[in-house]
Amino acid sequence: MSAATEILVPGKAGEGEALVLTAPISFWGGVDPRSGRIADIRHPQHGETVSGRVLFLPGTIGSSSASAVLLELVRNGRAPAALVLHEPDAILLLGLIVAREMGWETPMAVRLGRDVFDTFRGISVNVAEDGALTVAA
Repeated sequence: MSAATEILVPGKAGEGEALVLTAPISFWGGVDPRSGRIADIRHPQHGETVSGRVLFLPGTIGSSSASAVLLELVRNGRAPAALVLHEPDAILLLGLIVAREMGWETPMAVRLGRDVFDTFRGISVNVAEDGALTVAA
């Protein structure tokens, strides 16, 4: 199984277990930048870790501080292996852009139709340099 994507923010290729969120999330207050855990007790995946996983985001709940949380995740070595978004979120993605400008190794962010997110649930996913998603061997 593979899926073509659009690269939103270039970064390193990555591999990890897919974490397909079932609801949008706010990174500000929703994700702990020190641990990488979903901290929002109202979120269906509360307690899951985004660190080292391919994070499928059906949407985000806006906060201009989301980019700072993602930047901190990168700085702390707790960032997802890659981000897969249904719709680009310029504020969130700014965190990756700033991290890259600071010379930090950043995960790639790609765009993929939400209708195929579930096909990756529970499997290990490889995100290639060209942004293609495949099942990891």
